[in-house]
Amino acid sequence: MGITDITFYALAITLLSAGFLVTVSRNPVHSVLWLILCFLSAAGFFILLGAEFIAMLLIIVYVGAVAVLFLFVVMMLDVDFAALKGEMARYFPIASIIGIVLLMQMALLFGSWQEAESARSLRQAPTPDIAEMHNTKALGMIIYDQYFLLFQVSGLILLVAMIGAIVLTLRHRKNVKRQDVVAQMQRDPAKAMELKDVKSGQGLG
Repeated sequence: MGITDITFYALAITLLSAGFLVTVSRNPVHSVLWLILCFLSAAGFFILLGAEFIAMLLIIVYVGAVAVLFLFVVMMLDVDFAALKGEMARYFPIASIIGIVLLMQMALLFGSWQEAESARSLRQAPTPDIAEMHNTKALGMIIYDQYFLLFQVSGLILLVAMIGAIVLTLRHRKNVKRQDVVAQMQRDPAKAMELKDVKSGQGLG
């Protein structure tokens, strides 16, 4: 067993352990930190495959932006996690049924899995020869040429997820005074201010 195999198994154990701790951690801040460790482990896999551009992209975008954004949202929003857990317990039976159905589908999928004839050769050379095409250019050709439609659909799904997160976290509090822009623009300047002639030694009545 070489250093590559040892690194692979170390990253795999770290990734699976961190992913499990993301779901079972009671503190959401700890869950985000374990999620960052998942991203770093996944970036290590891409480096082993020779796709260092995707590895750096994963660290910069997901660790440097998305995970930090999650951390700020969890720490800054006044979210009642006890109430959320109560809602989760109410829908637990339905979620369990959906989970069992998904597991059955995955079992059927892996049961009928057949390896392609060219799969082994593609795994041995996952990236093109550097003399022919750089892996960054090869990635761009795959995303924006072969799988352009799937790439755009995934972006649309992320947009819907972002809108859903905004809708779920938007709260209308009755005790907060909100700004009415239309009323401010339509006000009469002559009625908005009144001058008082205050005599010396007297206060305002």
